[in-house]
Amino acid sequence: MAESKELQIKEKQEVASPGEHTRPGLVFTPAVDIFETDREIMLLADIPGVARDDVTIDLRDGILTITGDVKPWEGPDESDVLVEFEIGRYYRQFSLSKVIDQDKIEANLQDGVLRLVLPKAEKAMPKKIAVKAA
Repeated sequence: MAESKELQIKEKQEVASPGEHTRPGLVFTPAVDIFETDREIMLLADIPGVARDDVTIDLRDGILTITGDVKPWEGPDESDVLVEFEIGRYYRQFSLSKVIDQDKIEANLQDGVLRLVLPKAEKAMPKKIAVKAA
């Protein structure tokens, strides 16, 4: 018999940052999943409502910063009746170690999910050493 699980929705979480923001509006922390293989680290960030042109990925001094702006849905002749999808900006930072080959990072946005592939540097990849007969 299959186990019944309750569906739980994670609400958008505002950024708890010690820094001050220079733009008005809400700032959210995107939910992130991180996976690792021998060759790369994959980071999946949920940023629904963000268009490809509204995503910025910045890498500076070993800090990877992801920002994405959600623009209002209503048109100029429309007024809000009910709004449950909050408008604002997604913001998250990650410290990258020397294990990551920073020149080969790839990014793709599809269906509200930002996928970053962070390849490991050659020196960080596992190596097999052949055993020779004497």
